[in-house]
Amino acid sequence: MSHSPYSFGLDRNPANFVALTPMSFMSRSAAVFPHKTAVIYGDIHHTWAQSDRRSRQLASALQKHGIGKGDTVAVMLPNVPAMFEAHFGVPMAGAVLNTLNTRLDAATIAFMLEHGEAKVLLTDREFSATIKAALQLMQDKKPMVIDVEDLTHEGGELLGDIEYEAFIMGGDADFEWQLPDDEWDAISLNYTSGTTGNPKGVVYHHRGAYLNAVSNIVSWGMMPHAVYLWTLPMFHCNGWCFPWTIAANTGTHVCLRRIDTKVIFELIRAHRVTHFCGAPIVHGMLINAPAAEKKDINHSVSALIAGAAPPATIIEGMEKLGFSITHVYGLTETYGPASICAKQDEWETLSIGERATLNGRQGVRNHMQEAVTVLDVETMLPVPHDGETIGEIMFRGNVVMKGYLKNPTATLEAFEGGWFHTGDLAVVETDGYIKIKDRSKDVVISGGENISSIEVEDVLYRHPDVLTAAVVAKSDEKWGEVPVAFVELRAGGNPTEMSIIEHCRAHLAHFKVPKQILFGDLPKTSTGKIQKFILRDRLK
Repeated sequence: MSHSPYSFGLDRNPANFVALTPMSFMSRSAAVFPHKTAVIYGDIHHTWAQSDRRSRQLASALQKHGIGKGDTVAVMLPNVPAMFEAHFGVPMAGAVLNTLNTRLDAATIAFMLEHGEAKVLLTDREFSATIKAALQLMQDKKPMVIDVEDLTHEGGELLGDIEYEAFIMGGDADFEWQLPDDEWDAISLNYTSGTTGNPKGVVYHHRGAYLNAVSNIVSWGMMPHAVYLWTLPMFHCNGWCFPWTIAANTGTHVCLRRIDTKVIFELIRAHRVTHFCGAPIVHGMLINAPAAEKKDINHSVSALIAGAAPPATIIEGMEKLGFSITHVYGLTETYGPASICAKQDEWETLSIGERATLNGRQGVRNHMQEAVTVLDVETMLPVPHDGETIGEIMFRGNVVMKGYLKNPTATLEAFEGGWFHTGDLAVVETDGYIKIKDRSKDVVISGGENISSIEVEDVLYRHPDVLTAAVVAKSDEKWGEVPVAFVELRAGGNPTEMSIIEHCRAHLAHFKVPKQILFGDLPKTSTGKIQKFILRDRLK
């Protein structure tokens, strides 16, 4: 048996191998460009040196309160500086960051806090009603609550024993954080609504976060020192890894508490914003904003669009604004965008409508993702590149989650055959670009948020007059998709459409409530399974 000469005595050692972690991006930017602006939020302007110190203080303060490796720190925050700092300070302490969806209801938040075993919770008082109710619902040990005060927001109440600024002042600005023992160690926890039962906890590792942060720069072609506007929620897939991306880029984070088109255009002009991301609804709002808001933007602005496959009209409309739009695709399980509709030079010679159609596809793999493909789910073989044969989109590579927290069965199912199964049905067109055709799991993606049809149906079934219910997605120009419910009533039942909607509002976050209720008999198979494809055809 022969041995390669390249294996003998050429081992890993501290000089030639270091665990990959996006925490190192902060340290580099602070050391190389300490005085460049890292964060802008109203009157707050932090340099990279200041952001580095504040993140270290957060990490140190957490450790002083007993937080260490493998502990979960949850945050219920809008896109404010503390949310950015948590993406560094929490993992610097060795802990795992759990960013909570600020649009969810108290029961779902309570489940996440318990399931993730959160030991600390950072929360903004805008969400105090939800958090207060969630804490009351919790059965197990409740987290330490830290209030993040934002003087731009009025209302709500303080729930914790200490405010964020006071908390981090108790930490050491020179705290020496340690590299993870293994780059496979967990860095963050993100819950996805999925399609059945309780949300699943998607676990990211330091290696994947590092690689996808860099991939965002390379695949998008970002110039150094980009000015990035936070139109995308940082709670969503850790803001598609852009808190770490902008640190690697030594760019500037322009924080935005809530979506407001007037404020967005003002910030783009004032800070010469170069990049932003968002679901189709955000782009649609910008397109339809009053003309006075959109004037006098005379520099280049690039934007990523994702969520439900964007209508060509959205891409076309943004081009007319003078913004360069790139379509990306991914899931919570792939750290956000893991494929990109890479633009070809020859597309520039086409009409704007033809370009929009080509740019609306899910595209090809990002630089740091090993593979994206469309496979026949029975044979696990690639489908032909004919634009007709449907298969399932699958990913493989370092930018795929570790798995689902405390759910080995779902993890094994997701990785069956050595690929991550997205559940999205698609074709491969003749140029090798992927295009989604349907969603096998009946998820409704509305404004970039996943809505489980089964969750909504469960609520509908609680109505005393509902015999059978089915929820499907309906295309919507503003939201991309909205949920619509088909309802078969019990004998003698005679509810109004609004009474059903009000029933749903009492039990669901408002963005999950069906926008329309259609009454009548539901089509079923011989075994009683509702045929949702017929219902979708009815909507068309």
